[in-house]
Amino acid sequence: MIISIFGLGYVGCVSLGCYAELGFKTIGVDISETKVKLINDGYATIHEDKIDELIKKGRKQQYIEATIDSAYAVHNSDISIICVGTPSTANGHLNLEYIFNVCKEIGEALKSKKGFHTIAIRSTVFPGTNRKCSEIIENISGKKCNVDFAIVSNPEFLREATAVDDFFNPPYIVLGSDSIKAIEIFKKIHENINAPIFETTIEIAEMIKYVNNTFHALKVAFANEIGRICKKQGIDSHKLMEIFLADTKLNISTYYLKPGYAYGGSCLPKDLKALKTMSHDLYLSTPIIDSIENSNDSHIQFAFDLISKYQKKNIGIIGLSFKSGSDDLRNSPMVELTEMLIGKGYNVRIFDNDINISNLIGKNKEYITSKLPHFTNLLYYDINQVYSQSELLVVSKKGYENYLSVEREKSKIIIDFIRLKNLDLFDNYDGICW
Repeated sequence: MIISIFGLGYVGCVSLGCYAELGFKTIGVDISETKVKLINDGYATIHEDKIDELIKKGRKQQYIEATIDSAYAVHNSDISIICVGTPSTANGHLNLEYIFNVCKEIGEALKSKKGFHTIAIRSTVFPGTNRKCSEIIENISGKKCNVDFAIVSNPEFLREATAVDDFFNPPYIVLGSDSIKAIEIFKKIHENINAPIFETTIEIAEMIKYVNNTFHALKVAFANEIGRICKKQGIDSHKLMEIFLADTKLNISTYYLKPGYAYGGSCLPKDLKALKTMSHDLYLSTPIIDSIENSNDSHIQFAFDLISKYQKKNIGIIGLSFKSGSDDLRNSPMVELTEMLIGKGYNVRIFDNDINISNLIGKNKEYITSKLPHFTNLLYYDINQVYSQSELLVVSKKGYENYLSVEREKSKIIIDFIRLKNLDLFDNYDGICW
């Protein structure tokens, strides 16, 4: 297979050299004659470790060439990979002009090309871009997407200064497409790269790079806020974080990173507020730490809005304490949500097999009595009573799946906070974050 690569900037130049190293003939395409000449003379267009050697080697072996002629590149390749830039506009939106221009050029070239052509978007783009590109190419070429050509979203995970190594040793390869044929083609050209391959939807493939990079930025900024707090108190932040990072059960793990409902309980809210107050007492600006509680409150409001849109007055709450196996109601986000619903005139019934009113004592009892004064009238000990008298059920705890058959009672809406299995295929099901 021959690969044409559109855009000879950072990602394009690295891809050109690395695919050639994998044994594929490659054609680089760029509107810049200077970049094209550099490649054809055996030089990289960027400063990056190891890439000069790969470009020089690829040219010598006649595995690499470059051109400004898009039609030539498409007609003489089986795969076109789009690597052009997607700069931000002044208001933060993406400028997709370069992507769409390349798609127009590919569409023009496909008018006169026979056979199936595979296109990949490696540039970082918003969800929906791939489908827009398909429309552009269909309209110009007269060809049919997933019949005459197909587009794969295949985001890159290259870091400057280590891009060549990252190309050959990525954390994973993500392929998003509606075309099984295109997915198989891209699995084939990456078969000599030892990395897990995720076949997914186009939109997930488009979104993953934003999630990755935002999380990386969050980690840096969070660590620096902790560092500022530590420095003010004469604490060695590096030694502190060594201990923090040693916890691979909760701190550095997949735990807490599945979208769902808000956090709560007696520890997280209390300790967050304490750290926030500590920062303020030290006259420090820690905007990430300061914003966490607001974000959590926004998520509770989001849940309330999701329930409200169904316009059902009789609401069943399945699970009220902040986690399964506990009757601790203090700072439970479900208590907050229930309070909001009652305040807006909803009829609420609650079932939670972890809670027995006679066992509630001390601060736990004081809290629920202050938040929900008529709690004894709201709590039911038979889940079937809550089920039968509710039009909409909110499920916040696992363990009740056997009671929640969408097929049994399709007139009831089920709002899922925990990702119940086998229910998301039904119209009367809705997930809080999916």
